[in-house]
Amino acid sequence: MNEIHPSQRHPSQHQYTRSSSNNTRPSGSQELNVSFPPSSYNNNLNSNHNHNSNSFNNAMGSPPPEPPSSFSRAGLYDDPSKRRLDTLAIIDNAEFGWFHVRACMVAGVGFFTDAYDLFAINLVTPMLGYVYFYTSSTSHSVPADLDLALKVSASVGTFFGQIGFGYLADRLGRKRMYGVELVIIIVATFAQALCGNGPLSDDNKKAFGLSVTTGIIIWRFILGIGVGGDYPLSAVITSEFATTNRRGAMMAAVFAMQGFGYLCTGMVAIVLLLAFRPMIEADHRNLDYVWRLLIGLGCVPALVAVYFRMTIPETPRFVLDVENNLNKAEIDVANSSRPNATNFYGQPVDRIDVPKGNFKDFVHYFGQWKNFKVLLGTSMTWFALDVAFYGIGLNNTSILSTIHFGNVSADPWQTMWNATVGQVIIVLLGAIPGYWVTVFTIERLGRIKIQVLGFVMSCILFCILGFAYTPIHDKSPVLFVALFAITQFFQNFGPNATTFIIPGEVFPTRYRSTGHGISAGMGKLGAIVAQVGFSSLKDKGGPNAGIPMLLQVFALFMFIGLLFTYLVPETKGKTLEELSGEDDYASRQMQRQRPNHLYEEKDDD
Repeated sequence: MNEIHPSQRHPSQHQYTRSSSNNTRPSGSQELNVSFPPSSYNNNLNSNHNHNSNSFNNAMGSPPPEPPSSFSRAGLYDDPSKRRLDTLAIIDNAEFGWFHVRACMVAGVGFFTDAYDLFAINLVTPMLGYVYFYTSSTSHSVPADLDLALKVSASVGTFFGQIGFGYLADRLGRKRMYGVELVIIIVATFAQALCGNGPLSDDNKKAFGLSVTTGIIIWRFILGIGVGGDYPLSAVITSEFATTNRRGAMMAAVFAMQGFGYLCTGMVAIVLLLAFRPMIEADHRNLDYVWRLLIGLGCVPALVAVYFRMTIPETPRFVLDVENNLNKAEIDVANSSRPNATNFYGQPVDRIDVPKGNFKDFVHYFGQWKNFKVLLGTSMTWFALDVAFYGIGLNNTSILSTIHFGNVSADPWQTMWNATVGQVIIVLLGAIPGYWVTVFTIERLGRIKIQVLGFVMSCILFCILGFAYTPIHDKSPVLFVALFAITQFFQNFGPNATTFIIPGEVFPTRYRSTGHGISAGMGKLGAIVAQVGFSSLKDKGGPNAGIPMLLQVFALFMFIGLLFTYLVPETKGKTLEELSGEDDYASRQMQRQRPNHLYEEKDDD
């Protein structure tokens, strides 16, 4: 584009220059001229200048250039690779603002919903036993095979959702897939609450056709697909929008909403049990109202978040490195707080030389040990963690009942009340503090230190609970609950958070979502192994007699996770491009030295 002489410039036109901290440009760089040709759009924009002048500063932490309708190709911007680095530098060095808060909130609501829906089954299963399988005051449990299927079905669906959505987000884009998973969750959650039995046999002991438990199992599998899609999408979107020095805290804050979802399951159950207490004490089958409402209310937060997810912009890194559209990425970054201000369509598309994501390149990239070991490390640490995390998380009521905390003979209401209160106590004492200690310390301690600490402490605590189970069980139920809560604390102030964060940072943009999906999918395989193992071993030798052995097995998996941690790099303070091994990182380092205020206005005269 030909340069416009200042004397010929329209009054609505402005000129900006890129600056460094010492007011000198890095070697090889020249000033960026951004000009606006006279147009009705620019006249309208100029008339609203005062209203919009601070929007970019509020969102990205830098004084705003007006949205460019075209870029000068002179000087610095003759080299697309330098323009790409500069665009990434703006993202990485922006001040924390409302745009980042909004991204965390939109992603966090999804994880709140995920945890609520996944862990609600822990309380729903014993209610189903009272409603549909009650034969006497001592026989009111869901059969073991159905109990396993109810708890593992969502994990199986989550596995497929993580792999599938992870791949599709790299192929089709983060924005295009974001929100679809919430729609699946909403439909499946509501459908579970409406499941019912087919016609009953003459003795009312058998349902013909589809039983209520079979319907729940099918819909929980579908629910799991949506939950699985939320993992790679929320992690990668948060990671790619975040600044370098706050990326870990932002991702940890998103994941920490899982703790509030887990807590909310118990709190809602407490309210429902209080509301229906007279009816339940009159007839235990009225627990049918409670479990249906408990599950159905899980779609409410998802309904709130689905619109915001579908309107979130595409991440600039995906636009740069996968769509390969440099112009659009530059404008998206400059207008992140007002994405409709500039219509760049119809402009020439500048492209840069970046690797293309395809199967051949995927095999080549992960065929190198330096890259494969990272994927192996993130996958196996998540697998080892989830064996224990879901092994205890989906079976809290069984474990608490062994110390007579959750089981009161002949009183269904009191039994469910104790189990619910016990879950709330454990979450409040262990899970939620663990999540938020991670949020506030991860940028100081780093990911690997927290992960190592969590695995070591969890291993020690599971050993104590497993090998000293009998004396603790017989003499001090309070000590058992305390140790159980501390174990959950170090799982969440530890690998439960870091195994989610690290895969969203260490892979290149073209495979970041796929890599996260594979790692998370391996975690859900661990959850499936835990459920199958727990179901088959917990009653070996008598009711709940196998729990001490299972706790010892969980300790072994914590040690395995600790070993695989050393295949994973520390990501604290590093850009995503540095972590993915880009060749131009040395040039990028120079860009990172620039201050947050990357734009300053230059007088025309």
